[in-house]
Amino acid sequence: MSWYERLAVDERGIEGLPVRLIIAFVVGVAALSVMLNMISGVESFAVAELDVKPEPQVVGPEQHQIELTAIGSDDSPVADATIIVESGTASLDSMAVATTDEDGTATVEIDPSLGPNQAKGTLKIDVEPPAGSNYMDRRENSEITVLASGVD
Repeated sequence: MSWYERLAVDERGIEGLPVRLIIAFVVGVAALSVMLNMISGVESFAVAELDVKPEPQVVGPEQHQIELTAIGSDDSPVADATIIVESGTASLDSMAVATTDEDGTATVEIDPSLGPNQAKGTLKIDVEPPAGSNYMDRRENSEITVLASGVD
């Protein structure tokens, strides 16, 4: 019988080898996670979500000054973020762009308008995080609601 034939019919093996490999793998992964938690600075790679809070959030269809505050996921203000207000279901003649100051606030002038027989509309707000920061804008941001009447 040749070597290949003997190998093909050989049913012997090392008993328990797969169980030992699984145990070694689990212990290795646990040890690796403990070591990564001990290393300081791992959290610096985290990316925080950026959002905008407009004040006022509900306006009428006339000219307004809107104060926009860029905030991080922990509600702290974010400086040097670029905020863009553009038409949604309500219209603007042109988009309004501003950069936040060290307090995380920016002010824009808007003059929204609604279509005929339109009682309510929205203006979209986009925010671009500061260059080199750990912020991203992946989720929908707040909107400015424009009402045809009933806003003081």
